[in-house]
Amino acid sequence: MLAAVMDDFGTPLDVREVPDPGAHGGEVVVEVLATCVLPYASEVFGGARRYPLEPPVIPGLGGVGRVVTAGPDSTRLTPGELVWCDATVRSRDDATTPDITLQGWSSRGDGGLRLSRHFHDGSFAERMSVPTECVHRLSDVDTVDAARWAALGVYLVPYGGLLAAEFRAGESLLVSSATGNFGSAAVSVGLAMGARRVVAVGRNRHVLDDLRTRFGDRVRAVALTGDAEADRAAMLAAAGGPVDMVLDLLPPSVDASVVRAAAMTVREYGRVVLMGGVGMLGGDDLSLPYPWLMRNSVTVRGQWMYPRDANGRLIELARAGLLDLGQDSVHTFPLAHINEAIAHAAAHGGPFTRTVLTPGDR
Repeated sequence: MLAAVMDDFGTPLDVREVPDPGAHGGEVVVEVLATCVLPYASEVFGGARRYPLEPPVIPGLGGVGRVVTAGPDSTRLTPGELVWCDATVRSRDDATTPDITLQGWSSRGDGGLRLSRHFHDGSFAERMSVPTECVHRLSDVDTVDAARWAALGVYLVPYGGLLAAEFRAGESLLVSSATGNFGSAAVSVGLAMGARRVVAVGRNRHVLDDLRTRFGDRVRAVALTGDAEADRAAMLAAAGGPVDMVLDLLPPSVDASVVRAAAMTVREYGRVVLMGGVGMLGGDDLSLPYPWLMRNSVTVRGQWMYPRDANGRLIELARAGLLDLGQDSVHTFPLAHINEAIAHAAAHGGPFTRTVLTPGDR
């Protein structure tokens, strides 16, 4: 089969023939129909993100495909069936604190790195082998919509944060970094889950205006000025008072003071979920006042990715039309043009803009 291989950081991916994967116990071989190329993919492959990928590797973060072969312990998946393949792979020998790898992308700690050496290769290929528990049926989804459904991986990230804080219909949500790829998805998912109001915070006024136009009065936009106290006051005014939950998705380049300003808009018993990359590449750590946290019973938690059952739940939100995948602008590239796709994704990383690789197209 053909695959796009990263032989080393800082070099273009090479499309070439590689051996077909096999399906052993607990695994499924899938023909890859569509997989998202994330806007920061060039930073990963260039080494700027310092992800623990071990070249040579076929990168790629999940996607939509057809089942080719299922292992002997699979009883319901059938060849030809359309499925979503989740890239979040968990070790099977510790249900409480499993090691995690993002297949073909990243991993957490030494255990995650060991796991990645088995589930090493991702979706930038004509076929890939996936753990059975990471394969989710798409039921009546039409194959022609595979490229659009490949964006599930973007929406799943903020959905995981909302589930972690037990976000409920009728609550207010503040999204810090709402103008980015994941942040704008968080606005959409929050509304799909029944948010009473979403405060969208960011620096790009054009994108903030688009979010208001796209979603209506349930979205209130706040453009950051750089003055932390003024920004916090503007967030509270837009929300009509303290919010129920803050979801932070800020990238590594942002100062922690921006996180702090947003976090301190939550009400008593409010929740703050951190899912961004602030501090990963240096800079000051997040500082929150102990008395304020304690006396207001505020919950602050980190969340990496999402629970396994989030996949099926989000698929049903999309199938029901509550999460509208039709709003995405999708640009597809065949496997042979993978490096053009990576450059396109970097240049077009705005809200609801998806760069999708379609390995079956020649």
